[in-house]
Amino acid sequence: MADLKLTVHAGPHRRVHCPVSVVIDAPSRVSRVRLQGANGPVPAQTSKVEGGLRVSWILEDLAADTSTTYHLKLGGRSSSRKGVQLTEKRNKIKVAVDGAHFTSYCYGPNLVRPHLYPVIGPYGDRITRRLATSKDGREMDHHHHKSVWIAHGEVNGFNNWGEGGSAARTIHKEFEAVEDGPVLGRIVAISTWTGRAVWDGDYRTHELVEERAEWTVYNTPADARILDLHLSLKGLKEDVLFGDTKEGGLASLRVEDSMRVSAGEGGHIENAQGGANEDETWGKRSVWCDYSGPVKGKRVGAAIMDHPDSFRHPTHWHVRNYGLMTANPFGLSYYTGDITKRAPHVLSPGETLVGIYRYFIHKGDATEGNVRERYHDFANPPRVETG
Repeated sequence: MADLKLTVHAGPHRRVHCPVSVVIDAPSRVSRVRLQGANGPVPAQTSKVEGGLRVSWILEDLAADTSTTYHLKLGGRSSSRKGVQLTEKRNKIKVAVDGAHFTSYCYGPNLVRPHLYPVIGPYGDRITRRLATSKDGREMDHHHHKSVWIAHGEVNGFNNWGEGGSAARTIHKEFEAVEDGPVLGRIVAISTWTGRAVWDGDYRTHELVEERAEWTVYNTPADARILDLHLSLKGLKEDVLFGDTKEGGLASLRVEDSMRVSAGEGGHIENAQGGANEDETWGKRSVWCDYSGPVKGKRVGAAIMDHPDSFRHPTHWHVRNYGLMTANPFGLSYYTGDITKRAPHVLSPGETLVGIYRYFIHKGDATEGNVRERYHDFANPPRVETG
């Protein structure tokens, strides 16, 4: 079959370990491609999408204001190498990158809501706090902070942020997709936010919203791990009010205890405006926020980035010196201290609220991790020209 030339233009930013994708026209029978760069074959991964065939790869390094050309051949033998490998187990999908465990997607009837745990950092150590157990859970502050998770504290009056008592739950329904390959691994989970309340003397379950969480992990080095979340929340049978509360995060993270600012070991919070720690970042709007600190003597960091297409971009941040960082586009009255500036949102049946976020795990603080530039790989990706 004929070759296709792909030219990638870096634009004004240097691109390092940058995921790239393009949709090309291809006969329906074609599901594989071979990609050739200037220095030889390049691992590529394909998926059928509306409008053609999506081709994805990693742009290892391209200087600002330069371009590079690839030659793509339709068909041929696909790579057998699994850069990202997903292994399904009971109520868990283990995610490995280049053979090393990175995280696991955890779900099932015994959990209040799905979460990703652990998250392994650049030096092979966990960078998210251990999970609460029946033995020590009540001794930990905020035991509902489960590593990486999605939740909100006021949904039609139900609390889908906390745990225990009358708290709502996120019930896993099915997987729309579980796929891995040389470039990326993708988990698309469908869940329902549910709450229980007394009605005419009986407890009844209310289905609040449908959650579609698409998690994508890329085959990048351990010091530049990328985890993308494309979140869709769809209204079901009735209007749903997302209340104005600080207790929530459509993209949430709880860091390892030694990384906390309050631990006194050098933990540090920074946002895109240069705000430092809770006093200068909590409740502020920003396109990214980063939490860094020591784990077993080595500094590591995790940034959450907010895409321009996200709901209420740039988001507000519920980020605390004690180790919590969440992208929370609600809660404005709490962040401003002004009750007249409430920011609830009503989601009608069939309507969808979309949040698009990137977790970027790196060495060092935000400066060493070059978070400011890496944000542009996400929000302003390189342009791909076909011809």
